[in-house]
Amino acid sequence: MENKYATVHYHNYLQLESLLGAQRLRSEEVSATPAHDEMLFIITHQIYELWFKQILHELEDVVERFGSDVVDERSIGVVVSRLNRIGEIQQLLIQQIHILETMTALDFLDFRNYLFPASGFQSFQFRKIEVLLGLSDDQRITYNQKDYKKEFSLAQQQELNEIRSTGTLFERIEGWLERTPFLQFGDFQFLEHYKEAVDRMMQREEEAIRDTPLLGEAAKQIRLQILRKTDTYFQSIFDPAYHQEMREAGTVRLSYKAMVAALLIHLYRDEPILHLPFALLNLLTSIDENLATWRYRHAQMVLRMLGRKMGTGGSSGHDYLQRTAAQHHIFGDLFQVSTLLIPRSELPPLPNAIQKELGFYFSREDR
Repeated sequence: MENKYATVHYHNYLQLESLLGAQRLRSEEVSATPAHDEMLFIITHQIYELWFKQILHELEDVVERFGSDVVDERSIGVVVSRLNRIGEIQQLLIQQIHILETMTALDFLDFRNYLFPASGFQSFQFRKIEVLLGLSDDQRITYNQKDYKKEFSLAQQQELNEIRSTGTLFERIEGWLERTPFLQFGDFQFLEHYKEAVDRMMQREEEAIRDTPLLGEAAKQIRLQILRKTDTYFQSIFDPAYHQEMREAGTVRLSYKAMVAALLIHLYRDEPILHLPFALLNLLTSIDENLATWRYRHAQMVLRMLGRKMGTGGSSGHDYLQRTAAQHHIFGDLFQVSTLLIPRSELPPLPNAIQKELGFYFSREDR
C-alpha cells in the first residue's frame, strides 16, 4: 500500500520492453534472407490478439451481468456500453485487413513456407469469443474432419467446455427475454391484434402486386410467391407448435417466448422503458454482422493472397472461410425479426395501463 501512488514510467507501465521485443521473424531465424513483410504479418496478428483480449474482457462482464434470474435494470445501460465498445473494436479489426493487404501475394510467399503448420485456427482467444457469444457445435463447420478443440491444450479445452456448461451470452439473452415482465399483457391479446395487422399488410401488398401495370403476369406470380414465403415466419409467431418444429429443424434457435419478446421490443421500441432493451438487441445484431463481415473480408484477403491454395493449417483456405461467413451466425433470429415487423401506423395501440408501465410515469398527463 505504501507504493500505491508511487510514480510509474510510461515504458514500464506498458511493459514496452516485452511488447516490442515479441516480434521474432521466422524468416530471419531459419534462412539467410529475412522477409521484410513478415514484420507486418506478425504485428497485425499480435494486435488482433490484443483486441481479442479486450473483447473477452467486455464479453465476460456482460455474460456475468446476465447470470442471475433477476437482472438489475441499471445493468442494461452498462451492457449496452460494453457491447457498443465491442462493435467499435470489430470495426477496427475489419479495417486492419486493409493494412495487411498492402502486402502482396508475392511478398507473402517470401515467408509463408516457414509458418507451417501454424494457423489462425489455433487462436484460442478467437475460439473463446465464438463460444462465449454462443456459437454452437452443431452450427460450426469443421475443417480437416476434426473437432476444433483438438488444436488446444487440455486446460484450454476444459475452459471452452466450462463456458458452455455455465451459459453463453446467447443462452443468457434468451433467458432474459423469456423473463421480460411486459410479456404479461393481462386482458390485452397482443398477438390477436398483431395478426389482424399482419393480414391487412399482406393483403395490401398482394393487391399492389396484382394491380400494378408495370409487371407482366409471370413477374407478378414470382413476386406473389416470394411474398407468400414470409408466411412461414409469421406462422412461427402465431403457432408455438410450429415454432418448435422450426427450432427442432434448426431453422430458428430462440425459444418461442424469447422470439415474441424480441418482436415486442422492436415494435414498441419508442416506449421509454424499451429504449435500452432495443439498443441491446440492435447491438447484438451489429456484433453478429461485424463478425460475418470480418470473416468475409478475411476470406477475400486469403483469396487475394493464396488463390485456391491450401491454408497453412490444412483447411481448404478461402472456401472454408467463405462458408463460415455465411453459416456461423449466432444471433440470426434477431435479423429475422425484421421479417415480422409491421408499419408503426399499424401497431396495435396499447391500453393506457400498459403504456404507463412502459413509459415514464411522471411525464404522463393521466398519472
